[in-house]
Amino acid sequence: MKKVLLFTFTLLTIFSFKLEDTRTTIFLCGDSTMADKAANAAPETGWGMVLPEFFTDEIKIENHAVNGRSTKSFINEGRWKTVIDKVKKGDWVLIQFGHNDQKVNDTTRSAPSQTLYKQNLTRFVNETRAKGGNPVLITPVMRRKFDEAGKFVDQHQDYPDVVKALAKELKVPMIDLHQKSQKVIEQHGVAGSKKLFLHYPKNVYARYKEGASDDTHFSRYGAEVMASLVCEDMASLGLPLKSFFKKSVYPTKFIYELPKVSTPVFKKDTFNIINFGAIADGQTLNTKAINKAIVTCSEAGGGTVIVPSGVWLTGSIVMKSNVNLHLRKGALIQFSNRFEDFDLIRTTYEGLTAARCQAPVYGIDLENVAITGFGVLDGAGDAWRPVKRSKMTQGAWEKLIASGGLLSPDKNNWYPTQKSYLGSTVQLPGVLKDGKEVKDFEYIKDFLRPNMLSLTRCSNVLLEGITFQNSPAWCLHPLLCDNITLKGVKAKNPWYAQNGDGIDLESCKNALIEDCTFDVGDDGICIKSGRDEEGRKRGVPTENVLINNCFVYHAHGGFVIGSEMSGGVKNMFVNNCTFMGTDIGLRFKSARGRGGVVENIYISDIGMTNIPGEAILFDMYYAAKDPVPVYGEKTDIPEIKFEPVGAGTPLFKDFYMKNIVCRGAEKALFIRGLPEMPIKNVWLEDAILESDKGMICTEAENINLKNVSILSKDATTIQIQNGQQITLDNIQYKGASTDLLLKITGERNKSVRLVNTDTKQAKKDVELGEKVPSSVLLKK
Repeated sequence: MKKVLLFTFTLLTIFSFKLEDTRTTIFLCGDSTMADKAANAAPETGWGMVLPEFFTDEIKIENHAVNGRSTKSFINEGRWKTVIDKVKKGDWVLIQFGHNDQKVNDTTRSAPSQTLYKQNLTRFVNETRAKGGNPVLITPVMRRKFDEAGKFVDQHQDYPDVVKALAKELKVPMIDLHQKSQKVIEQHGVAGSKKLFLHYPKNVYARYKEGASDDTHFSRYGAEVMASLVCEDMASLGLPLKSFFKKSVYPTKFIYELPKVSTPVFKKDTFNIINFGAIADGQTLNTKAINKAIVTCSEAGGGTVIVPSGVWLTGSIVMKSNVNLHLRKGALIQFSNRFEDFDLIRTTYEGLTAARCQAPVYGIDLENVAITGFGVLDGAGDAWRPVKRSKMTQGAWEKLIASGGLLSPDKNNWYPTQKSYLGSTVQLPGVLKDGKEVKDFEYIKDFLRPNMLSLTRCSNVLLEGITFQNSPAWCLHPLLCDNITLKGVKAKNPWYAQNGDGIDLESCKNALIEDCTFDVGDDGICIKSGRDEEGRKRGVPTENVLINNCFVYHAHGGFVIGSEMSGGVKNMFVNNCTFMGTDIGLRFKSARGRGGVVENIYISDIGMTNIPGEAILFDMYYAAKDPVPVYGEKTDIPEIKFEPVGAGTPLFKDFYMKNIVCRGAEKALFIRGLPEMPIKNVWLEDAILESDKGMICTEAENINLKNVSILSKDATTIQIQNGQQITLDNIQYKGASTDLLLKITGERNKSVRLVNTDTKQAKKDVELGEKVPSSVLLKK
């Protein structure tokens, strides 16, 4: 019996030893801005709650921060002893106090900056080091306060300066969250910075039945931003902790570096459109009733406007702040097909200031706006759209002509009305320049098709679960908006719908497009920022956009940037998307005159099938034509010649693409830059591209392919003309009827490298064409 007990004790001892957590630990010591919160405290979030999401499981994080604590009370309550007793060699202790130390009237917390506060911080540092740990001092995070002139006000006295001086004196790493948080708050602006903190109306959260106006504690969004700033400084300081950062799916990027997006919340009050006189008979025009419900909801402080099941005919719906337009299952908002139900207004179109008909869903200068639910919004687009004969079957074309309308003189284009046809004959129709006014275009009003949803200068936008279909022009068009979320949205247009884009984000900041489906007549997911000189003058890029788990069926491009990108595009993150039958998969287009810089584009895990054009395309010669010519139509090859570099010269650079699979395309990869401005810095890694033709690369610099299989039917797999610093690493071409792996032509090639590539099966590996200078460096 004693042997059995001894054996059991031994097993338990070994088992307990194996369960001991020997991971390096990060201890968080601080106040409410860092602390974990109870579930009933929602939405208050400490940045320390978010921090573990940015680290791998190889490190342990213990959050000992508590609301309301100062260095003094943290010690006197025994909280510091709890931490220091657990610290072991190699652990890290992050220390951030100051908010409550400056409360001179509270004897349990007051710690004057130059005496007790400094002494307590010194104690934390010295005792951590004595245990073999690594202390890190963090300056107190800013509260949100602006004066009447909109200038930021620092409320922290000299406490941050004490932290900085002490860090220098004791040679301790210091994260200056004080300075960084001020910069972020100022960047968000007086109104926008409220999203970082707790600003909510009544009856949104149980804890804040009377509303909240708290400029100290963070919302979930604010906590995410602050935790990212902490990681950013860890990296810039070179702390060993950076080796534990969790990697994202995007090359070279960590999770903490990805964009953060705020989403709106609404009061629980509801306003049913039936109570405002709306009738679901498909005949009654409900424009006044629906808009009255929206205005009443907004004026009452916000809430949800309910659209019940049924067919609701309406003209333009004008959204208001703090309103969620919610379509219940079975609800169809059918927009009118009568042009007189949509006023001609001053707005924008394709990046230019223009007169257009007011959008079926319209909003300007709004805060917290949403369209959610399970219903459908139909834009009656067939009443507006011209149609090309080349995009119709003979039977469909004859039926369309029989319905009325007019044909162009060459009989190749159909227009629904006389005004619509007249618009096609006008140069720059609707564009407000050279003294033109809105009223000057009444005679071609029908041609000036609206985008279906147009939101301008709106903040905190949510579109969720809804189907938008049959738009007159673009389907969804946020312009100059920030913090936009699309979840589970469907955008549908006929494949022949001219300008029938799915979504066009134009000059927007911080967006999430997730679990959405696009099946449209033009580009699917498109990024823009204004056109030519007007776009450059506006100078607002589209930036910080996450696109996840989306499907694109018919479209001119699956994920597209341009061609109106004159204000710039940066920080795009596209992951786990599937393009099935889109004319082009990844489409990046511009032209001389646009100007603008497109940079820092990260794309991973893209699947494509049945792509009629290019799987991946970069083209600086966009000519406003369909990307795949119809049968019998020829595409003109542009004249390649140098032009002076100026404000209108576009620049595309820093594209990172990984895990791309395409089953069937006309071309695998097409890159065509300008002689004066090549496409720069493109990385494509781990890709399998099946296509009729392989890779064509013209006027490009620093193009890198690694572990790429090009399954091409063409006699030449890769063609390079005037390429500099081109690296082809481990290129596979099995299954292709390849006679030539690589052909190089042109006078401006430099450092073209072919490495780690088995060329045995090619009849001829490399051909240097005419005018290739001896400076070409070709390595196998």
